[in-house]
Amino acid sequence: MLGKHRNPVAVWLGLPLITLGIYGLVWIYKTNRELSQYDRRIAVNPVMSVLACTFGAILLVPPFVAVWRLCGRTAQAQRAAGVPEVSIGLAFLLFLIGFGPLFLQLEINKIWSRYPAAVEGQQVPLGA
Repeated sequence: MLGKHRNPVAVWLGLPLITLGIYGLVWIYKTNRELSQYDRRIAVNPVMSVLACTFGAILLVPPFVAVWRLCGRTAQAQRAAGVPEVSIGLAFLLFLIGFGPLFLQLEINKIWSRYPAAVEGQQVPLGA
């Protein structure tokens, strides 16, 4: 199922500023859900990803694991779409320095752009 084509700057800076950071969690949920709906082989519970990034921060490690896995899911979806895969390490590093959502949304948009005639929510064929 095709996901939503989002503005990377709005995802990275605009909406998180307006919502005092809440949109970042919404984005994590929606992105994980869309990637799993796009390719059913991507197993993820979006709620657990959000919980790892909120309450899991108490333990320090879970948010990093959630972000690493999101980067991996993006690469897996790109592979299924037949577009060049994102470097998981680079995407993770960019998250650590604050540019992760910008970069990852650009990469996710490449997946959705692979199907120019399809609309959001439409079932699309996978490349691999």
